[in-house]
Amino acid sequence: MTPTLTALTGFIAWTLFLLVVMELIRSKLVMTKAIQANQFRPDNANLSPFMQRLARAHANCLEGLPIFGGLMLIAVLAGKSAVTDPLAYTLLGARVLQSVLHLTSLSVAAVTLRFAAFAVQMGVAVYWAFRLLGAY
Repeated sequence: MTPTLTALTGFIAWTLFLLVVMELIRSKLVMTKAIQANQFRPDNANLSPFMQRLARAHANCLEGLPIFGGLMLIAVLAGKSAVTDPLAYTLLGARVLQSVLHLTSLSVAAVTLRFAAFAVQMGVAVYWAFRLLGAY
């Protein structure tokens, strides 16, 4: 697989990992009768702050996947993965870092670093879009 396809698979796997962790914790909450199965809110607003951050980190991945994943797929399908290959792992690393920071801390420094990780992803995507459109 090309770096682009490996990074795209990694992005999807990371999104799936966050979902599995969330559902494992939710299942434990139901089995221990801490919450009824029909009381979950999509954003985990009625659960712990960690669970709320986990839901948001997962949602961030889902929100970014059509943009970042779409550009990677376009590059591969158009035979232009040379555009995306060099920064594919950078994008994946920035995505994972953003999620990990989201899960671990709400400090000013962590939120600033989390935004920086997101900014890296946006920068890479804008660069890819311009290159794929032949505008750069």
